[in-house]
Amino acid sequence: MKKTMVTAEQSIADTRRWLERAVIGLNLCPFAKAVHVKQQVHYAVDLAPDDNAGLIEALLAEAAALVAMPASERDTTLLIAPHALGDFLDFNDFTARAERRMKKAGFEGTLQLASFHPRFQFAGSNANEIANATNRAPYPTLHLLREESIDRAVEAFPDADAIFGRNIETLEALGADGWKTLDVGPGGSTR
Repeated sequence: MKKTMVTAEQSIADTRRWLERAVIGLNLCPFAKAVHVKQQVHYAVDLAPDDNAGLIEALLAEAAALVAMPASERDTTLLIAPHALGDFLDFNDFTARAERRMKKAGFEGTLQLASFHPRFQFAGSNANEIANATNRAPYPTLHLLREESIDRAVEAFPDADAIFGRNIETLEALGADGWKTLDVGPGGSTR
């Protein structure tokens, strides 16, 4: 069976729908709505199939582009890799390598890297536990965040440490069927 190749446009549409319906809609990240409304989220796509070296280079290029722009124009970047790193453990290992490369490239203290994966699984959890959905996106996604923006957001939301626990409660109340009705996977409502 041949794997269907997703276009850049489709992967951005799917990721935007996930951001709007899950991340913002469920308030999983109370900081996401403001940058989304102000159109300060940059969506980038790397369509290469499992080219880890190329994906790290794309990440470093996106990091440099983000730092070069004022936050008022581009506050954060989502680098979507729809054809790479389908295995979560490989993605997790890749993310650790990418963080080391970002540090070596001089982005430590300026940018942070967060990651999302369609098969994300917390250590020690069952793959079907709804709590894993807090870090699930339609495709493997690397999220570049400005440290200064994180600092401002934490000042505005002093109970930031409680976000994770609240997210788990939200998802457990929603349940697996509720998550499915959000339609935030690949292809989503555009099928």
